[in-house]
Order: sequence, then structure tokens, then C-alpha cells
Amino acid sequence: MVEEKAVRHGPTVPTGLMLKCESCGETLYSKQLEENLYVCPKCDFHHKVPGRKRIGQLVDSGSFEEHDKGLKTLDPLDFVDRKPYSQRIAETMAKTGETEAVICGLATMDGIKISLAVMDFTFIGGSMGTVVGEKVTRSLERALKLKIPQLTVCTSGGARMQEGILSLMQMAKSSAACARLREARLPYLVVLTDPTTAGVMASYAQLGDVHIAEPGALMGFAGPRVIEQTIKQKLPPGFQRSEFLQEHGFVDVVIGRLELRDLIVKLLRLFGAG
Repeated sequence: MVEEKAVRHGPTVPTGLMLKCESCGETLYSKQLEENLYVCPKCDFHHKVPGRKRIGQLVDSGSFEEHDKGLKTLDPLDFVDRKPYSQRIAETMAKTGETEAVICGLATMDGIKISLAVMDFTFIGGSMGTVVGEKVTRSLERALKLKIPQLTVCTSGGARMQEGILSLMQMAKSSAACARLREARLPYLVVLTDPTTAGVMASYAQLGDVHIAEPGALMGFAGPRVIEQTIKQKLPPGFQRSEFLQEHGFVDVVIGRLELRDLIVKLLRLFGAG
């Protein structure tokens, strides 16, 4: 008769307790990374931040008042790729707890009242469909109506293909709202994060009074691989990254996330807000 030996198991690590930095591979405690605003303490790599976490990093505690949360996409084209678009939307809503790829509302920063639009890459890559375009436009119009500054935090893969030309129309609609804000001489600040591309970059993401970018963020219309394949040439190092765009006049300042809030508050006061 064979004697059974007790199998010793090591302690189990709770799911989500630890993760690896996408850049340097350092193993980090999730809580430690969140407390450091999702910036790797070893290599300074800026990880993506969910929209509501981003709002919490920027605005005064308890000051955010959400608007237009009830707006939801209705699948205007009955689009189907690998799955029906309506199913994709429903699954993404269940997974993220959000109704769309942008969160809009009013808040204060150091007591200064602002209109706020924060994009969320976890919702279908932060893509811009009819609802995103409508919410961003309403956010800009809210700033105009209340005569307060607008802050937009961008991250997006571009226009949402499942809504075809209807998504591309949002570029013109949101750009017109930006123009009205400029005519009223109200401050419009844009924060560009990784990635900000295509239709979003070609509209309200590039129409601010000041463009602030996080370090190493990818920004542009077409991606670098597509450009290289088209022009049959190798692109320069760092092409379409924050630092490259600042060097060539498309970005005003590149600043780390830990200093971002203080800079925005200084700019708002410089523009006479509050």
C-alpha cells in the first residue's frame, strides 16, 4: 500500500494584486501603481488610466457632477463585423460600467469651475461615434453657456468604423463648437495622452488654446506603420511621440502626470479663470 504524501502549496496571490510594467517589466503592486497615478516608479512609463480614475486625479474631491450619462449608441447602421455592433456595445458597457467612451460634466480644480470631457480608452479603444461626438460638443457648449473654461482629456483610436460616415461627421460638429468657444474668448485646454489618433486628433484634440501632452504618448492621424508603408521610407526616431511633436510645434508642453494638475490650475489662473 502506497502512503499518500501531503502536497504543499505555496500561498496564492490574489488576482490583480500585482502586475508588470509594460515598459521595463518591473513587477509592481497594483495599489502602488494607482497611488503613483499609474506611472511606473522605476522607469516613469505612463500607463493608460480609466476615465473615472483620471477625473479623480485631476479635479477637487467630490466636485464632479456628471452630465449626459444617459446618451447611448443605437447602432444606426445595424453593423456586423465579427459580432453585431449592438452586442459589442452591450458587452463593453457591462465590462467597463460606462455607457460610452467619454465622460462629461462639471467640476472644480482648486476651486475653479470647469467643463470637463475625459475620454476612456477601455471603451472600444476610446473611439468616437455619434454619442461621443454629441457628448463632447455638449461639453463645449456647456462651457460656452456658463462662461467657464473647457478641459478635454483625449485618448482615442479615432472615429468608430461601425458608425461609418456618421462618426466622421462628429469631427465637423465638435470643431464648430470649438470655434464658438474661441470666439467667446473662453479658455480651452487639451491634454493629449497615449494614444490620440485619427479623427479625434484631427478635430477637437488639436483645437485648444494650449496642448499639453504626457511623456511618450503616440499622437497623429495615421499610424507610423501605415505611413511607412505608404511613403516607402523609414520614419525618424520618436516620430509621432509627444516630444517629437513638441519639437515641431504641435504640442505646447510635455509634462509628467504627477505635475499635470498643478500645471492646469496655473494655466487656468493665467487665463483669468476663478
